[in-house]
Amino acid sequence: MSNTTIVLFDDKRHKHLLPLTFTRPVADIRIGILTIREKWEHVMGISCGYLTADYLSKKFTTGNAGNSILLINGGFIPTTELTNQIKSLEQNSALTHKGAVVAARTASIPTLETISPELFPNRTEIEEPIFQIERPWDIFSKNGIALEMDFDLITKGRKSAPISKTNQVIRPERVFIEHGATVECAILNASTGPIYVAKDAEIMEGSIVRGPFSLGEHSALKMGAKIYGPTTIGPHSKVGGEVNNSVIFGFSNKAHDGFLGNSVLGEWCNLGADTNNSNLKNNYAPVKLWDYSTERFANTGLQFCGLIMGDHSKCGINTMFNTGTVVGVSANIFGSGFPRNFIPSFAWGGAHGFEAYSIPKVLQTVKTVLSRRGLELEQVDIDILSHIFEITQKYRKF
Repeated sequence: MSNTTIVLFDDKRHKHLLPLTFTRPVADIRIGILTIREKWEHVMGISCGYLTADYLSKKFTTGNAGNSILLINGGFIPTTELTNQIKSLEQNSALTHKGAVVAARTASIPTLETISPELFPNRTEIEEPIFQIERPWDIFSKNGIALEMDFDLITKGRKSAPISKTNQVIRPERVFIEHGATVECAILNASTGPIYVAKDAEIMEGSIVRGPFSLGEHSALKMGAKIYGPTTIGPHSKVGGEVNNSVIFGFSNKAHDGFLGNSVLGEWCNLGADTNNSNLKNNYAPVKLWDYSTERFANTGLQFCGLIMGDHSKCGINTMFNTGTVVGVSANIFGSGFPRNFIPSFAWGGAHGFEAYSIPKVLQTVKTVLSRRGLELEQVDIDILSHIFEITQKYRKF
């Protein structure tokens, strides 16, 4: 792979995966233990760049171009078979799957708009099942497979730190604790899937964890937490209460009692104490979710589907989310009752009504939140949030 530049590109699924992709390329989504980019970097052995929407490209760059460009669709997740096929690609050839370009080797980086199967006359269609994400609900519904794959990928040939005898552990060979992590007086059941605890993470006493489960660096399970897999908690997050089959990207908190199920939270989110979401309709019907690509509700085909929340959104204590609720970027939700099941970006309010959450106030909140983690709000992020505010204006007809 010397002199090769790997670029992870977005396609139409970038819009299908909103609001989670308002603030990131598809390959920056976390599913399993790692983000999709981190998975590709691990199996390919080199860093990857991004080819994404113009307003994101200053933060998520393509990197320095080498003699050969390897384009990989950011919605596809590496398996052994797919990785081998991509590594074997010849110059000016591509792999496709049901109308989507999976990967291609070119001499230069094309524009995002020109990437299509027709651009590569020498192309091979992949027929076998392929692992990919296309919709927000794929992230939690396919998280169990991704967790198993990532666990095997990053623990292969390595040995876990010793597990303290204060813990009750089932299938300890499927529990991997990085050095620097703290786990005491917890119940860890890996009979249903592996459990991974990253460096400097902590599982506090009284926590009950049923795998598959991953806890990211500098994250914490609060005392008495009840976790049902497949669940992923990314880095720098605090989680308490009851969580079932959910993915938290990172830098987000659900620190108190309350239920989160079959859900995805982006980064810099905060759920107030006793926040609960419904993940099952009273009539057991399939759940519908707001779809930005069609601007109407789409049938997920799932009986269990909870909350999808974009980056920087928050909710107050005792917030109740209906089954299949979609919350955009930088929304602030509070008050009694059930708010609507599609809450636009930069909305301020709750069940009794919303108003626009102005950009100056949003940026002040973001600046304060980042400063608590020793980080500064950079101009590139100000520009991204400002752009999202403009392109989502049409949804805030309060």
